[in-house]
Amino acid sequence: MALALGKNSDTLLLRKPAEWFIFVFRGSPLFIQFFMAYEAFVMLPRVGIEFTLFGVEFAAETRWLARAWLGALVVLFLNTSAYTAEIFYGALRAIPRGDLEAADAYGLSGWKKFRRITFPTMLRLGWPGYTNEAIFLFHATALVFFSSFPAFQQKGDALYYANYFADRTFNPFVPYPIVAVYFVILTLGIIWLFGAVNMRLNRHLPSDQRPRLRIRPQIIR
Repeated sequence: MALALGKNSDTLLLRKPAEWFIFVFRGSPLFIQFFMAYEAFVMLPRVGIEFTLFGVEFAAETRWLARAWLGALVVLFLNTSAYTAEIFYGALRAIPRGDLEAADAYGLSGWKKFRRITFPTMLRLGWPGYTNEAIFLFHATALVFFSSFPAFQQKGDALYYANYFADRTFNPFVPYPIVAVYFVILTLGIIWLFGAVNMRLNRHLPSDQRPRLRIRPQIIR
């Protein structure tokens, strides 16, 4: 949302960094981002980075960034931030002008106008698109197993265990469908949760005018 607001800002110092961040992470494949991030993280000092702030010494360890559970999490966070920012930027531009003019007529301005009118309307309009992005983000976690980040003997990695049993039983038609069902069940949970939030955001509308979530798998992406 901060990136969406930055891209919509009239200030050049806020708009341009947000635009370039969104362009880079939306314009490059997620798989390439995994490779680039891993190569960058392994170049960091293994012991850590030490720095002094206001006379206090800090030591930040960097070795954890080369592991999948943290390094890949950083990549997924940055990638979904770019896509989500574009979703809410479009919602921000789609806010009815009449709503903003009504807020001005009531004397709302600045932070109060944003909190009472702009932000709730942006969230309501962008929520269906963000639901699809959340589902894709959940499915994208499966790509970590095939990326540069070390996925050997990762505890809790569903694809690792599926691959483990497939290699020893020579039958991939049992473990992989089980993993697929696991993803489907959790996806249904995400749809239910985001659907409940969507109903909450549209509770002021008549029941026949409330928009329903439409899940559209992003096959091309």
